[in-house]
Amino acid sequence: MAISFTLSIINRLKKEITETQQRSNDEQKKKEKALSKINQLQKDIKISTSPSDLSSKMSRLSKLKDEINKIDLLQVELSKQLVIKNAALKEQISKDQLQN
Repeated sequence: MAISFTLSIINRLKKEITETQQRSNDEQKKKEKALSKINQLQKDIKISTSPSDLSSKMSRLSKLKDEINKIDLLQVELSKQLVIKNAALKEQISKDQLQN
């Protein structure tokens, strides 16, 4: 394999790792916002007086919990991708060092 080819693979992997980490960070921020909304809703539920208002808040609470579950699953998938990409990067770096 040519050195320039190995270097292009290394650069691509570094870029993909950075993008995956950024996506993971973005998802973590979404999760934190959802958790904050859940906490607020739980406080609001305690002071709700109308049944329709309570029902609406309970529905929103359920949707937020579903959103958090989806984010958690995505975070697991992103973590797996990071492990795979980091391993591939290490492999390519070692190939590059052997070629030099």
